[in-house]
Amino acid sequence: MNSASEFQKSSSSSSRPPFFNFKFSTTMAMAFKMATTGMWVTDECKSSFMEMKWKKVHRYIVFKIDEGSRLVTVDKVGGPGESYDDLAASLPKDDCRYAVFDFDFVTVDNCRKSKLFFIAWSPSASRIRAKILYATSKAGLRRVLDGISYELQATDPTEMGMDVIKDRAK
Repeated sequence: MNSASEFQKSSSSSSRPPFFNFKFSTTMAMAFKMATTGMWVTDECKSSFMEMKWKKVHRYIVFKIDEGSRLVTVDKVGGPGESYDDLAASLPKDDCRYAVFDFDFVTVDNCRKSKLFFIAWSPSASRIRAKILYATSKAGLRRVLDGISYELQATDPTEMGMDVIKDRAK
């Protein structure tokens, strides 16, 4: 078998179901990483995260789950000039979200560092179904977003204040 067409001819006559005759894409590879919860992570999530991590073009990314399509998508992206307060203000008061924040700081040794924080936002006013969905999908998204330094779980803004971020980053 030297070509894809020969493969399709030979596999179409085999007893295997037709769903084995597809090409793997980045989306499919990421979907398998979250197969335990049935959630799919879009390419935009991964590419936005990589841009944040390597190119520093985003200060934060907010992710949401579309319950109908079972997709984790990018809800909002903060530019490099935006602050942590902008991230906190962008989180809804009555619905869950995930967020990744790129925290830049200077150590006591006067070294510039950057740490990525994963924030699981689940406010008290959100629906129980949403809380369960976000809690069970969190580990799968974390596996896709490789390179997170710290994780926070917050139900109100005081649990994810800048003082909490600074204490964790020391």
